[in-house]
Amino acid sequence: MNSQSSRVAVITGASSGIGEATARALHAAGYRVALLARRTDRIQAIANELGAGALAISADVTDRNSLTAAAQQVRDELGNADVLINNAGIMLLGPFSPDQRDDYRQMIEINLLGAITTTEVFLGQLTASRGGDIVNISSVAGRSARAGNGVYAATKWGINGWSESLRQELLPRVRVTLIEPGVVATELPNHITHSETKTAITDLYDKATVTPGDIAEVIAFTLARPRHLAINEILLRPADQA
Repeated sequence: MNSQSSRVAVITGASSGIGEATARALHAAGYRVALLARRTDRIQAIANELGAGALAISADVTDRNSLTAAAQQVRDELGNADVLINNAGIMLLGPFSPDQRDDYRQMIEINLLGAITTTEVFLGQLTASRGGDIVNISSVAGRSARAGNGVYAATKWGINGWSESLRQELLPRVRVTLIEPGVVATELPNHITHSETKTAITDLYDKATVTPGDIAEVIAFTLARPRHLAINEILLRPADQA
């Protein structure tokens, strides 16, 4: 995919899971990649492994100053961003109760406001591109809420609605793609604070058959389409997920 060799991709939440896999897939496809995450040691190790064209940047999507500094570093060291992958997110499931109120705020600030702020900060670079792309990682929970995932689902429904509005505002210069995965073998359950929920969800994720690499492959395919074609929404699940 030599046509991608001059493009710059910024990936948030790049220290593990879908973010890490996407950074690896795009770098292999010839992109220069900026890995953004709070776990500096982890993204630096990944960038070192990838080699030339990979840049690790410590950044927190809930901190706009952190993001503006990251955007400047991307521009200075790699050039303007052509692609933004809004992947950073947490899934703090559990029954709706006052005991979980800190979890709710954290999910809203990272999953929804984090993606919005990151996009706002990088928008100037993306619109200056020869043809930009924004990929927002949502979830099947953005379509179907269940007991115990209400606020998480609310953040993903928010991402879905915002993505559609953004698509219309930015076309045709910047394509917007919404990716809605089902269960993927990632670290998402690790931070759940409600013990019973964590046990159940961890058991489910331990049996996941879809890997982060599977999702990264779909993202790379989508970005590689010719500019006259926009793939705006992709819903994907394990074949055995109801």
